Amino acid sequence: MLKKIYSRKILASTAVLFALLLVYLVPKETNYSLKDIPQKLTYVDKEVLKENIYLLDSNKYLARTKVTVDNTKPELLAKELLQILIKDGKENDKIPSGFQAILPSETRILSIGIENNLIKVDFSKELLNIDEKYEETIIEAIVFTLTEIDEIENVIIYVEGDILTKLPKSKINLPSTLNRNIGINKEYELKNFKDVTCVTVYYIGDYNDEYYYVPVTKYMNTDKEKIKIIIEELASGPTYGSNLMSFLNSNTKLL
Repeated sequence: MLKKIYSRKILASTAVLFALLLVYLVPKETNYSLKDIPQKLTYVDKEVLKENIYLLDSNKYLARTKVTVDNTKPELLAKELLQILIKDGKENDKIPSGFQAILPSETRILSIGIENNLIKVDFSKELLNIDEKYEETIIEAIVFTLTEIDEIENVIIYVEGDILTKLPKSKINLPSTLNRNIGINKEYELKNFKDVTCVTVYYIGDYNDEYYYVPVTKYMNTDKEKIKIIIEELASGPTYGSNLMSFLNSNTKLL
């Protein structure tokens, strides 16, 4: 009888110990309150993309500045930049202060195609609705802007399906394929048509203490190397009254 009682006590004690062991081993449920949640949040903005574009500055020079863009694919980027160049266009809010679009309002981009390093752009006829003195300027703005896009070196401009090879008002002939050899903000210092050298010098423009580049293509009679011409031009400063600057000291010499 006593043996049975002791056996029951031992069994009961073992059961209790086993139950306590289970309680100890099984993790307790953890309750969290709002105060346990980290309160510091980090906001990640969408990457801001900027691209070079050539717009008219307050001195009527085509100047290289930057605009915020939404596209990276070459065709879409080209279209976006061209739309910024159109006066009163839907993308004009991206133009920085001190600059203005150059392409005539209501100009439409009919198609864009890129093959290797060549871009073909077909514009509506409104592209040519501009004063004669700005006919060449709009071509420069288009070519220099589009060739800022990686790998694009050459441009063919169409108007309503036909390649633009002559400006209707100024009668200036254009090559069918355009590149930066057409020059920009041109200045002529020629006495004759022999030994003509052209070089593009980048001066500094300033609007409200914000600096930007203004390229000026100079045509002159000389047999000097282009590097020497550039250093001399920057050291001597721009032509009188141009409102452009150079940060190169006037005593700089090319050794």
